[in-house]
Amino acid sequence: QDQLVESGGGLAQAGGSLRLSCAASERIFSAYSMGWFRQAPGKEREFVAMITWNNAVTYYADSVKGRFTISRDNVKNTLYLHMSSLKPEDTAVYYCARSMSPPYYDPHSYDYWGQGTQVTVFS
Repeated sequence: QDQLVESGGGLAQAGGSLRLSCAASERIFSAYSMGWFRQAPGKEREFVAMITWNNAVTYYADSVKGRFTISRDNVKNTLYLHMSSLKPEDTAVYYCARSMSPPYYDPHSYDYWGQGTQVTVFS
């Protein structure tokens, strides 16, 4: 069954860190660029980060640049998002997704999505 499953969300204090994971089936993961998006209540889903299939290139939203790091392990078929210096405005449901084509920041460019994992940052 082709699917993406996120884990690692939870509560964190402002300034703290969390690491999200996204486990994928090999068929839909290893040869594709992957991304993280997030959606806060009442807001549209927004791009967070993207990584190419070979780890060669990464892109970040300006709001997370320097604080979040996207990475992947193509042996374990797992995507990661290391989040540090968390802020209350990072509170959202975080989704991993597979990229079909550019542009990398457009959710419509992604076809497979996980169910999401909640991240809540309190001050």
